[in-house]
Amino acid sequence: MKNKAIVLLSGGLDSTTTLAIAQKEGFEVYALSFDYGQRHKVELERAREIAQIFSVIDHQIMTIDLRQFGGSALTDSIDVPTHRDEKEMSAEIPITYVPARNTIFLSFCLAYAEVKNAKNIFLGVNAVDYSGYPDCRPEFIAAFETLANLATKAGVEGKEKLKIHTPLIQLTKAEIILKGFELGVDYSLTHSCYNPAENGAACGSCDSCLLRLKGFNDAGFEDPIEYRESS
Repeated sequence: MKNKAIVLLSGGLDSTTTLAIAQKEGFEVYALSFDYGQRHKVELERAREIAQIFSVIDHQIMTIDLRQFGGSALTDSIDVPTHRDEKEMSAEIPITYVPARNTIFLSFCLAYAEVKNAKNIFLGVNAVDYSGYPDCRPEFIAAFETLANLATKAGVEGKEKLKIHTPLIQLTKAEIILKGFELGVDYSLTHSCYNPAENGAACGSCDSCLLRLKGFNDAGFEDPIEYRESS
C-alpha cells in the first residue's frame, strides 16, 4: 500500500514540479489549493487542470478570504512591483509577501493530513531564487514540522512522525525547471504571474515572472506560457 502525501498545489511552476516529485517517489497524492482572495486567481484554474492531469486521489480547494486583512499587493489594492532587478528584489521583504500565508496554508495541510492519515506534506518553497519571503526558509519549515508533531493527535499518538518535504528548497529556478522536464512536467499548464491580464496572460514584468523567465533562460529553454510583454 502506498504512503499518502498532501501536496500544496498553487498551480505554479514550483508546486507542480513538487507534485511530480511526490508521485515519482511513490506517494499517493492528495492535493490542496487555496482561494484566498488573491488577485491572480487564474492559478486555481491551472491547479484544477494539473490535479486532473496528474490523477491525484483528491483535490480540495479551500476558501479563506485573506483580502479581509489585506496588507499585500496580492490581496489588497496595492500595485504589484514591476521591472525590478534581483538586487532590488532581495533588498527587503517585498509587498507581494502575504502575511503568514504559508503558516496558514500548512495548518490546513496538517488538518487534511490528519483526516487522510497521511504522514507526509510536500510544498514547493524555495530559498534560493525567492523574493525574500520569510516563510520560504528552511528554519521556518523545520520549526513548523516540530509544531506539527506537537499539535496533532497523529503526532502525539502516532508511531511515525509527520514529515514536511521541501524538495526544491535549495535548487535554483533553472534546476527546478530541468528537474520538471526530467519528470515530464508540462509547464504550459502552470501559472506564476502576480498581475495577470483578464485572459490569464502573464505580465512578464512582476518579480515572479522575471524569476521564472530567468529560470527558463538559464535552463536553456523557452517558457511555453503566454506573456503580455517580453522581458
